[in-house]
Amino acid sequence: MHPFTPFLILLCAGLALGGAAEEMPLHLYLLIGQSNMAGRGRVAKEDKTPHPRVLMLNKADAWVPAVDPLHFDKPGMAGVGPGLAFGKAMAEANPDVRIGLIPCAAGGSPITVWQKGKHWGQTHSNPYDEAIRRTKFAQKSGTLEGILWHQGESDAKPGAAELYGERLADLVTRLRKDLDAPDVPFVVGGLGDFARVRDGEEHAPTQRVQQALMAAPKRIPHCGFADAAGLGHKGDRCHFSAPSARELGRRYAKALLGMK
Repeated sequence: MHPFTPFLILLCAGLALGGAAEEMPLHLYLLIGQSNMAGRGRVAKEDKTPHPRVLMLNKADAWVPAVDPLHFDKPGMAGVGPGLAFGKAMAEANPDVRIGLIPCAAGGSPITVWQKGKHWGQTHSNPYDEAIRRTKFAQKSGTLEGILWHQGESDAKPGAAELYGERLADLVTRLRKDLDAPDVPFVVGGLGDFARVRDGEEHAPTQRVQQALMAAPKRIPHCGFADAAGLGHKGDRCHFSAPSARELGRRYAKALLGMK
């Protein structure tokens, strides 16, 4: 495919809509967590083909057609995550709106980093502060309709796993307060089967984090769960493969739409 082909597709689609797409409401979705939200899957042709009504806020805080990699937390490593497939699924389910994705995940980050003023060395950033800043900027153009969270692998260890449910509930409270969005839907993603079973045996701390994620909808108001059961890794037993990441994105969309 010629490098300009995806953008010609987008242009033609926009012309077909008679410019109406630019006047459609912009529904915003914040994407946060660690590397499996940022995405590490191999990018393919479909991941470079934009949807005419799905945008992303890039590193320079500009709205551009959404293509993978959405994230820029670790240049050279970021690839296919669940965000783009989620955005496309939401656009198809809501033909009268545009979807604006706000990528803010930080690879390797534990949940304790997701607080005001906390710096994360791996990405040379303050993940929470950046997520708040970028979302507030995006809210000038649209309405925040949901927050997607995929994280927990870094907390799957003794002393942290036991506190995960409490820390997650606290994070949601702070995000909603700081974004002035008290009822915004919050969807958590389950950990991969490959992370929860190691050497043929269940990994207890990972199972505790998974249990906390699954219980989140009962503990946290306006919260949903996207199951990752049956999804595979890309060969490293750590990150979802590109096909699995896309399917997880569609499951996020299904979970969020089921909350409405």
